[in-house]
Order: sequence, then structure tokens, then C-alpha cells
Amino acid sequence: MHKGSISVQTENIFPIIKKFLYSDHEIFLRELISNAIDATNKLKTLAAKGEFKGELGDLTIQVVLDKEAKTLTVSDRGIGMSEAEVEKYLNQVAFSSAEAFIKKYKDDANIIGHFGLGFYSSFMVADEVDVITRTYKKTPKAVKWSCSGDPEYTIDTIEKDDRGTDVILHINDENKEFLEESRIEELLHKYCKFLPIPIQFGMKTETRFEGEGEDRKEIKEEKPNIINDTDPAWRKKPNKLKDEDYKAFYQQLYPMSAPPMFWIHLNIDYPFNLTGILYFPKLGNNLEIQKNKIQLYSNQVYVTDDVSEIVPEFLTLLHGVIDSPDIPLNVSRSYLQSDSNVRKITSYITKKVADKLKQLHKKDLDGYKEKWNDIGVFVKYGMISDEKFYEKAKDFCLVQNVDGEYFDLEAYREKVKDQQTDKYERVVMLYTNAKDFHTSYIKAAKDKGYDVLVLDNMIDNHFIQHLEYKMDKVTFVRVDSETADNLVQKDEEVQSVLSESEQEKVKSFFVEVLPEQESSIQLKPLSPEAHPVVITRPEFMRRMKEMQSLSGMGAEGLPDTFNVVINSNHPLIADKMLKMRSQEKKEKFAKYLYNLARLNQGMLLGDEMNEFIEESIEFLK
Repeated sequence: MHKGSISVQTENIFPIIKKFLYSDHEIFLRELISNAIDATNKLKTLAAKGEFKGELGDLTIQVVLDKEAKTLTVSDRGIGMSEAEVEKYLNQVAFSSAEAFIKKYKDDANIIGHFGLGFYSSFMVADEVDVITRTYKKTPKAVKWSCSGDPEYTIDTIEKDDRGTDVILHINDENKEFLEESRIEELLHKYCKFLPIPIQFGMKTETRFEGEGEDRKEIKEEKPNIINDTDPAWRKKPNKLKDEDYKAFYQQLYPMSAPPMFWIHLNIDYPFNLTGILYFPKLGNNLEIQKNKIQLYSNQVYVTDDVSEIVPEFLTLLHGVIDSPDIPLNVSRSYLQSDSNVRKITSYITKKVADKLKQLHKKDLDGYKEKWNDIGVFVKYGMISDEKFYEKAKDFCLVQNVDGEYFDLEAYREKVKDQQTDKYERVVMLYTNAKDFHTSYIKAAKDKGYDVLVLDNMIDNHFIQHLEYKMDKVTFVRVDSETADNLVQKDEEVQSVLSESEQEKVKSFFVEVLPEQESSIQLKPLSPEAHPVVITRPEFMRRMKEMQSLSGMGAEGLPDTFNVVINSNHPLIADKMLKMRSQEKKEKFAKYLYNLARLNQGMLLGDEMNEFIEESIEFLK
């Protein structure tokens, strides 16, 4: 047996780097500027420790585009490299100088890169790359390293006035989009707008006015075009920020958005480092268009807006920024890798969100109620999808009744349990998902002394099923699923004023005029004040149909099931219909009452609606 080493030839590595190192070629700019930030931060660390005694001076990183020469240059005034360091760090793929520096100064350095592959992303867009660098150490010469994207390179000593590094990319024809000023500015704003060292991309013209009246003059000034905010709000202490600062930062992140309702400032350094600000937007009744608005940063470098690995799905409805150097990333920094730190961060963020909502509920209940229509979908989504959040949120989750009153879940159970407990000892919570549409059903329920909730959010179908599972002996029933007498099932019996033979006759009139359909005809002895004919939609089948539709599966496979309930105690049935002489009149009257019930359920449309209106006019003549 013998041991050996697998040989990796660099001529085979470069084609892979050029095509596959990063999923998006545009990331090369982020990597080069991250390296420039690292070089600058290293110098600041050495200066703070007294190991660099020179003047730091202006540390602005310059991004320079030369369309004629087809070059893009990133320049810094950071630590620079000696010839030996160039040999060590540029000529060995994936040998990162950041790793060595972190080990030595780990408590003081704020270094972004760890992999050592970022520099080689240059070859995804450039035919040739030049690096001109001069170390911060006293030396009369600088070094120029050149490579054309193959294993061969050249190193020369040249003159350079100042310390630092210039990386010059000779952009190839396939990637000439990166020679457009607007494209580079777009990428700088996307990846670099909150980096800690100023980044300049050319100059910009600013206009100001001096004087008054006729003496008023327009003055144009050329100023450095600084891309980034080096000290964003999330890096500051919460006690240093006012509400206006948080709102201004939100507008900086989402310029065209309505102001947020409130926010949470995240700031923790143990057992992991994490800072950020999460905002609660006005969600209303919408879930999908609000997602993927949380931006993930690592030491102020933009990584992604897909944070599904870090936060539970319901928290992706929030907006804002999370910044953590402890989140594990793959080589391209584009994808997260799940580990124990990620799970801890997830738990921490969930707890902070729950604590914030609990605090608002406790300190300002009226204000919380005013915001409920916009945060209710978020809270319900969280309760359905996250067990730990449910345990906290059940105390500050609200329900609203048709009279506009709000209650937490337990308070509402107490309110209705005496009147709305059925024969199986379940508390029946009645609800409508369309208050204006179910007016007659709501009135009938309230006439019985019942209370009715409004549950009209797109997520409520799932929410009530979850509450039925979690809450002991509670069931939800929609007001149009049964007649008012039977919404809360009790042992009380109401006698019919019709004999069995009379009931059979009445039923036969309706059987004749009702089309064949997935429905059943029932005669029930309801209150004389109830409607003569009521259409109800059985709770179980209707929920199944709605759940299937919400899940995107469509509801074609399930029939539109409903019941036609004839009130045998209503005067129009018990008296008027039976006294009509002709069979034709009785059937016509039955059809009219049936269509009246359909109208109440929104089932009359088009020609049928027009025909019903014409019939009604005839009745009035």
C-alpha cells in the first residue's frame, strides 16, 4: 500500500472558473470590491494596533470605467502586497490571505472574504487581468502581475506612487455589458450600497440655487459619485435612532413603498453575531407579492434576498435587512448552508418578532386593533406554520365580529360559550367570509342570540382548521352552512304545523321545478320568521372545495354541493302554497321561492337573473 496526492492541473481549472465559479457573472464586481474593502480594513486594523504608523488619508475605493480601452478598474489604498505576497496569494487558487489575517487579528479585523476564489471571478468577464500593487511597508517599488486566464502569468516591478492595489480587467467581447456605465452603477447599488468604506464611481452633477428673486442663480457642482452609505441604520445602536431614521432607512430600501407600521431592531453578539432591522409592512389580504423583501448581508456585503433558510416562511412577509458574518455560505456566497447557527438565528428572530407583537398588544391595545387588518394575515400564517410562534401568538391573536369588536381567542370563547355550546359540548364559533353577502344569514343568527365573526382573509380557511385542531372543543361553522335553528346543534325540537302528507306534497312541488343537481331537498320546521326557502352549503364539503382551490389544485373534482331547506312553518309554505288551486301555480310559486333563495346566495346570474326580475315584475302587477 502507498499514499499519494491527486494532482490538479491549473490549465484544467481555468475553464471551470470562467464558466461555473459563480452562478451569475455579475458577481465578479462584488468580489473585487469586497477584496478592496478587506485590504482597507486590514490597514485600519494595523493602524489601530500601531503596526502601521503612516497616514491613512482618503481610503475611498475607486471604480473606473474606460470604454475605449475596454477596461474596468477597481482601486484601493489598503494594505497592498509585496512581490512575495503576490506569488503566495494570486498564484495559488483558493489560498486566501483573509484566512491568515483573521487568525492573527481575529478580535479586531472586519474581513469579508474567506475563500480566496473571489479574485478569480475576474476571468469570467475578462480576457486579461492586471494587478498593480504596492505594499504599505516601506519599499520603493510596486509589482505588476498579469494573466490571460491560463496558467501562465508575468510579474514585473514598476513604479506606483501610493500604497494599495489596482485590479484592471480587460473586458472580453462576450461581456461587453460591463462596459456600460448604467450597468456598473446598477451592480454597485445592488451589491455595495452599504459597504463600510466609501466607493466612488466617477463624478455626478448636483444643482443648487443661491440668492433671491431676480438675483437667484442656478449653480451646478461636480461632486464625487459616492455609491454607498457606509454607516447604515442597522449598524447603529437603537438608542441612537429616532422613528424618522427608521422610516428614512425603509424608504432607502424600498423607495416606492408605503411607510411601514412598526419595526424590530435586531442586535445580538452571543451565541452568534447578528444585526438588522425587520419592518412590518401593511399586508392587507395579500401574501405572495410581499415575499422576498428581506435582504441578507454578510459584513455589509449584499448576499441574497432569498432568506428562506434563515427565517421561517411566515417571516418572509416582513421587509428589511439581516446582517450576520456567522451565516454559513457556499463559495459563491449565493446559497446558505444549514447548520446549528442558522437554526439558532431562526429561533432568535422568531422570538424577537413574537415579543414585539406581544409588547404592542399589551401596551397599546387600541393601536394594535387598528393595525390588525394589516398584521392579522402575518400572525395567522405564523400560528399555522410555526409551533413555537403559535404558543406565543395565541395570546395576541385577535378575532373581529360583524359589529367591529375585537377579542383575543380565549376572551371570545368566554363571550359565546353560554349561548353557542352545542349538544356535544363544543363551543361553536359562527363566522362569515363575506359580511355584505351573508346579511340575511347573519341577521338570522343574531336573532337567535348568536355572535358572528368576520373571517374573510385568504388564509382563514387554513387558520380555522388549525384552531379546531389546537383549541379544545371548539368548532367553526359558517353562517350559511345551516339554517339558523341548526347552526348550533341542540336537542330542542320544533314541531311542524304540516302533517306528513302535506309535507310530502310541498316537497313534490319543489322536486318538479328544481333541476337535477348535486343538492338535496329538505323540509324542516323552522321559525315562522325564518325565510321560506334557505340554501345552505354543508361546512365539510365547502371547506374541502375551498382548500383544494387555495392549494392551486383547482376544485373541478368536487361538486358544488348545497342543500335546499324548505321551512314548513313559514306562512307562504304552510298556508299560501297549499291553498293554491292549480298544480302549475304551485310549481311556479315553488320555483320563485327557490330562485329567491338562490339570489340570496349569489347563484342567480345572466339570463336566469333577468328571467327572475321579469317574473318579479309580473307578480307585482
